[in-house]
Amino acid sequence: MEKNVKELTITRILDAPQKTVWKAWTDPKLVQKWWGPRGVINPTCEWDPRPNGKIYIVMQATKELGPAEGMKWPMKGAFKEVKPESRLVFSGGAMDDVDRASDTFLESTITVDFEDLGEKTKMNLHIVVTKVGGPKAEAALQGMTQGWTQQVDKLGEFVSGKK
Repeated sequence: MEKNVKELTITRILDAPQKTVWKAWTDPKLVQKWWGPRGVINPTCEWDPRPNGKIYIVMQATKELGPAEGMKWPMKGAFKEVKPESRLVFSGGAMDDVDRASDTFLESTITVDFEDLGEKTKMNLHIVVTKVGGPKAEAALQGMTQGWTQQVDKLGEFVSGKK
């Protein structure tokens, strides 16, 4: 299926200056600290925020996720557009296994826009699912809103210094 099957938009006012939020999205060491839903760590985080720069992240479930502990969820993608401190556009693809050549079963285009509000930042995150394939994709779609919402919550806590 090669059509847009789901879209999600999350807008937040983050309690941090635009420069801080931008750095949290563009420094791989910082992305590694907040990426993913609650109960997930990122033992692998390759994040090259420049046009055609590659993305490869392996999320891993912690004890917080109970029986899922230890499970790994890899994703790969590439940056399409990088406008310093104002916009990131990148692809993201959920993969079957950590083999970098693995096919993706769910692909999305993610656009993140940042607006300077002085000591705060308005962030608009828009995800468009562009490819869905197989039963794993359906499960991922069902958890998409909750996962991205938790991820944005973690980002907000991170940039405000609350976590």
